[in-house]
Amino acid sequence: MNRSFLVIIATCIGIFLCMLDTTVMNIALPAIQNGLNTNLSNLSWAINAYTIVFAALTIPLSRVAEKIGLHKFFMGGLLLFLVGSVISAMSPNLVYLIVGRIIQSLGAATVFPLSMVIGISTVNVERRTRVIAALGVTQGLAAALGPTIGGILTQFASWRWIFLVNAPLIVIALILSLVALNFHEERKNIKIDIFGALISIISLFTLTLALVQGRDWGWSSLIIVLLFVVSFSSLTIFIVYERKIDYSMIPMKLFKNRQFNGAALTIVLSNLFLVAVTVVLPTYFTKIQGKSELIAALLVTPISAMIFVFSPIAALLIKKIGARIVIGTGFLAMTGAYILFTRISMTNISEVVSTCLLLGFGYGIIAGPIVVLAASDFTGEMLTASQSVAGVLRQVGIVLAVAIFVTGLYGNINTAKSQSIDYAKNQIVKLKLPTAQAITMQKQVIQQIQDEKSSATFDKNHVSEQEKEALIQENYKAALSGKAGLSSEVQAAILQKVTVAVTSEISKMNTKINASILDIVSYTKQKFSNAFIDLYKLSIVFVGLSTFSAILFTSENKSKYQKV
Repeated sequence: MNRSFLVIIATCIGIFLCMLDTTVMNIALPAIQNGLNTNLSNLSWAINAYTIVFAALTIPLSRVAEKIGLHKFFMGGLLLFLVGSVISAMSPNLVYLIVGRIIQSLGAATVFPLSMVIGISTVNVERRTRVIAALGVTQGLAAALGPTIGGILTQFASWRWIFLVNAPLIVIALILSLVALNFHEERKNIKIDIFGALISIISLFTLTLALVQGRDWGWSSLIIVLLFVVSFSSLTIFIVYERKIDYSMIPMKLFKNRQFNGAALTIVLSNLFLVAVTVVLPTYFTKIQGKSELIAALLVTPISAMIFVFSPIAALLIKKIGARIVIGTGFLAMTGAYILFTRISMTNISEVVSTCLLLGFGYGIIAGPIVVLAASDFTGEMLTASQSVAGVLRQVGIVLAVAIFVTGLYGNINTAKSQSIDYAKNQIVKLKLPTAQAITMQKQVIQQIQDEKSSATFDKNHVSEQEKEALIQENYKAALSGKAGLSSEVQAAILQKVTVAVTSEISKMNTKINASILDIVSYTKQKFSNAFIDLYKLSIVFVGLSTFSAILFTSENKSKYQKV
């Protein structure tokens, strides 16, 4: 079998695993939380650690790989990813899980850019478009499939399998690598820009930490402000320093390439608006509509299907119709999908699926070409640098999506809770219930809203048998008051009359309370739905403006790239 083909398969597996693990955990968080007996705030560090380390170390590790040997380093990255996956799967507590995720991320920071470089380098520049298309579709597909795979594995096996599933794929990649890669490759005698590496790590670490923790620590808190200041200051120092040295961490001439600059911005924006749906929408289906994690994941699967179909097609189209038309069309389709998410009935499966198909089409025709455009005609050092930067920017897009949309979602949900609680209190006052029952009902309803439960499932009888009997006896005694000497037959008739009257009153009260609860549930459900829909309403203009990023690309059908 052709060695180049085996190399491409191995690198596609590497890319798939790295990108899959950026989103696969999200839908399994409640199951992991229960399994490790921890809270959601602490558990979020298992996701954050992967993202932060991945973003911060991708560029420095790529440079080290050039000195040691790309193929050897790629194998080492796969082994690290395997070890991290096993530790994560077998974790007895949160500390082990976080350690496992950090080791995974070290492997991913190595495997992702090297997969791109090694895969692209298997063919000459003239034939690389098809290879890049395959690598590109793998990236988008893995990120979009994360929630689906996570939901299926959690539903039918265990959350631990979202990590264990990596093992057989890594073993296959390792075997293919042993067969096809060249471990006697010539080492490059390059200097490692240690200062540049440290500054880039500081800049990316502080940026991603601020973005992922902004909601919990407060966007205006001193620590978050300081993190942003440190990040942008160190970035400025990095750029100034890198322009002055001969062995820079990132060759600054990379950014003289117009195609690469356009690709860089498009990578961030397209991933931001994709992940904003693939991560947030499953939460909507589980929290608001009460669907299982599996069903919620399957409802966003059409996005992945469209990415798989259209990414490779679009990658080949850019030579015929040009990057501007393809990228512009992709963002227009994504804008259309965001508009539809604010207009369709989210309980209508066919409408949801159709909208997801449109979003997947839009991202798909961006994802394939953008990898081709980011690789340009670069070779050697420039190719490695371009893929390292592209990998970091992809992570930045994902982190921005989580930071912006999850923060916005929590803010909207808190507002929805407050409005729903005020509405519930007013409705309960209108019922004019006895004080004790009004207080009990108010506590139950408020707790349900605080728990973000908008289900209409509740106990339809609000007076217990003991309470009913006590009311009957109370009214019976009142009816007998001042009527001494009544026969037992008359007393029995009075008791029966009181019982019928009390039962009727309780029935009327239950009817009033149930109608009020249904009204509160409907109001709360609508407010919670709006908390999600409003996110996409506010985003429409920004997705639409992203269409103008297509202008950054050259108008020529076949780009003239810089050869290095």
